[in-house]
Amino acid sequence: MPTKINHAILHIFDFVSCENTFAQEEIDLTSKNAKNFVTKHAVKALTCLDNKRGTFAPESGFAEELRAYYAGQRDFVELSQQIGDFLVTELGHMEKTPSTDLLVVDFEDEPVKAVNEMSDEEVEASFKGRANRYFAILLLESKQAYMHEMGFGEVGPMNTVVRQHAVLPNPSQKVPSYAVIDLRTLEVQFADKKRVIAGEERWLIPDGLLQCSMEASSKETLTAVTEIVEAVAEEYGANTAVAMSKAKAYAAESVEEYDYEDRVEVDIEQLAEEVFEDQPELKKRFVEAVHEQELPERVPLEREAVKKVTRNHRIVTDTGIQITFPAEYSKSPEFITFTNEADGSISISLKNISHIENR
Repeated sequence: MPTKINHAILHIFDFVSCENTFAQEEIDLTSKNAKNFVTKHAVKALTCLDNKRGTFAPESGFAEELRAYYAGQRDFVELSQQIGDFLVTELGHMEKTPSTDLLVVDFEDEPVKAVNEMSDEEVEASFKGRANRYFAILLLESKQAYMHEMGFGEVGPMNTVVRQHAVLPNPSQKVPSYAVIDLRTLEVQFADKKRVIAGEERWLIPDGLLQCSMEASSKETLTAVTEIVEAVAEEYGANTAVAMSKAKAYAAESVEEYDYEDRVEVDIEQLAEEVFEDQPELKKRFVEAVHEQELPERVPLEREAVKKVTRNHRIVTDTGIQITFPAEYSKSPEFITFTNEADGSISISLKNISHIENR
């Protein structure tokens, strides 16, 4: 998935020394280290399975600023400074604020296959008119770390250990607070944590900066659905392992039908039909429970989140045996079957196995 960075800038908010540095120029992306750092953080924020979704409120001033920016009526550096000014003011009202850098990125992302052998010019050309363009805002909280320091004593080299107070999160680390907005559609993805600002507990990103709604992530929604499946199956004495694996299998099949869509919708009633086939009471109870939790009849889910969560199903028996199997196998007695015995116990049969490896 090639990513093109159009603009990137870093502002420094040092709440330890009470000195803030607003950059006047963008990050020099000819530096491979800088470009790699920016790109990896931007892509990680865009593709995180825990991302919540949001919709801008009609009165959102930030949405208007983004529209103006996308139309070429706002300067990138100026807009990033405006964002930084708001955030540093809000963070400054906290009782104890960690030093934080603000990384703002305008980037394009296009899922293009087989790009390893493409030249820079070919990658550049692949973006023209086809890539999705995003505006990312990331709060990079500085960490403390110990580092070696080289120096000289009275007789020669002398090394020591010092504490560094401005270590940025590695690109592999998840940033706790960020937002990624699709500049074409203004769809919002974000992550945030509650902060006590001016004595009041608040969500800084969605409520303060963006002024947008906060919807559950695909991972949270899928977890809620499978938990309802398990609860209904347990309530009626059905096999919970089979029910949950069937729910995962149906969700996985749903996303496969829309192979080129990033976001798909899972039909709740059809899911109930697949999971509780020939069990009308369970189907009815499941649909009721979904409505009680105020989930929609068609649940929107991120394709990648569904693929990762539904790939396998893991069960643990009360005898300590653990089994992990592809979720779709629950619908195929050729590979695994669950049998309810007369004494109330459950037997599990694994079939058509030609080779076993110790792990």
